[in-house]
Amino acid sequence: MNTVSGFTVVIVFLLIGLVTRRNPFMALVYLAKEMLRSYKLVLLIAGMSGVLALNKYELQIEKKLNLTSDFTGFVFGLEGHFVQAVQHLFYTPWLTPIIVFFYIFMLQSVLAASLGVYLIDKNRLMLYATCYAVILNYAIAIPFYLYFPVNEVWSYAPAGVRFVMLDVFPRFEQEYRALSGLDNCFPSLHTSISMTTALLAFRSGNRRWMTVAGVSAAVIIFGIFYLGIHWFTDMIGGTLLAVLSSSLSVQLAKLTLRGGEASLRVGSEATPLQ
Repeated sequence: MNTVSGFTVVIVFLLIGLVTRRNPFMALVYLAKEMLRSYKLVLLIAGMSGVLALNKYELQIEKKLNLTSDFTGFVFGLEGHFVQAVQHLFYTPWLTPIIVFFYIFMLQSVLAASLGVYLIDKNRLMLYATCYAVILNYAIAIPFYLYFPVNEVWSYAPAGVRFVMLDVFPRFEQEYRALSGLDNCFPSLHTSISMTTALLAFRSGNRRWMTVAGVSAAVIIFGIFYLGIHWFTDMIGGTLLAVLSSSLSVQLAKLTLRGGEASLRVGSEATPLQ
């Protein structure tokens, strides 16, 4: 996982530089200035860190609660062999590494890069909205993982789906599984986070960032089926979560920035950093 983390950091700064066409490390300078300027951002970052920590320890919490529910059969009854059909239709050996790359690296890279892009663009509204969106996505999803467990498609024999991820990342279960439980399927956070990032990008007014976030979300959502991980039902749940989180996060950001701290640009979602 150290290799994944290292590559992710490199991708984040590459994305920031390519999209803003400025020194990507300036994002760190602007972040420090904004945190010194506003305690609200400090609290938001602390909130994000807390909810991400809670997600990390969700598996231990689940074990302590001794929960035995399993709704996988119910979900299979709703949608049948949809994921199997997608795999059979689109599986191509050369495509698999591309899908794995987006699934493993681009979700967190695009999310983290969005903060850098908004810092350099001096778009305070989208910066704060992204922080709120992360908190909302995880805070809403975690109770479902605890009380509505659904196993990944490939692990449910009647679905007839292969775990294509192992073609490229054979040690996935040993190195990645501790971060995400086998039954943490509904709603799909890969769908909700990538789509939330794209929806906020479309509201940001930055066309290059719209393209990057939109393409990444599309490939990731296709990839959850191609790799045999998520059910169609998970994707629907993730999409609804993304729409809810992105809408609420913008409203919360506007409320946070109200009171003369910054004024919105006319005709834009942007709120300039001072």
